[in-house]
Amino acid sequence: MKTYIQTRARTLAEHIAATGDTVRGAGEKFGVSKSTVHKDVTERLRDVDAQLYERVKEILDKNLSERHLRGGNATKEKYAHSREKK
Repeated sequence: MKTYIQTRARTLAEHIAATGDTVRGAGEKFGVSKSTVHKDVTERLRDVDAQLYERVKEILDKNLSERHLRGGNATKEKYAHSREKK
């Protein structure tokens, strides 16, 4: 694996571990796609830093379990905002 990919995977993982950010949020912050973030922190990171991989995996599992709640809240806010305009 190329060095810049290892560095990117570690940087993304350290950000997620420090902030609890989502894959999408990390991608936006670092200017890469969510697919790249996901591949870096779920596949490539395991070979680079196993301990960091385990910490990030816990956060990603938590984010996955809360995903439906975030989506519901976003929809609720969307429709509340559209009612305010009327």
